[in-house]
Amino acid sequence: MDQPPPAEASARFDIANRLFLRLYQASNLMHRTGTRAVAGFGATTQQWAVLGALSRPAARAQGMTVKELAAFLMVSRQNLTAVLDRLEAAGHIARARAPGDGRLRHVRLTPAGERVWEAMLLAIRAYYAQALQGFTTEECVTLFRLLDRLRGSLAAMAEPEGE
Repeated sequence: MDQPPPAEASARFDIANRLFLRLYQASNLMHRTGTRAVAGFGATTQQWAVLGALSRPAARAQGMTVKELAAFLMVSRQNLTAVLDRLEAAGHIARARAPGDGRLRHVRLTPAGERVWEAMLLAIRAYYAQALQGFTTEECVTLFRLLDRLRGSLAAMAEPEGE
């Protein structure tokens, strides 16, 4: 594979460096402002993500295993366990052993968790509207697609958990 000219390689590195710094900054701001958006519900952004994942139609019926939930959210099982413990203590989720395989535990929303998720949706919608107010729908779709491609590249670089 041909190497780009040094000036082009340097410019690409500079752009990549700025891009990843912006992603880092945006991630920190999303965490801080997102936490404020759902604080009235006693939730954190991590709990918001878990409740959101479990509220999807595909997960509502039978829930998700802890392994599936960790993979979906792209977090470690260790980090997820602490979040699940807090949500379970609040009565928002339940963990039950899977029929036929006692090692697997399915996580699902409780009726109380469904109610708090529904109540949070108003605040979440307002948060999204405010955060994306300077973007057209087309720009949002483009940004989603670009970030999805970046996520795919990063995922290909990641080692599976436990290795």
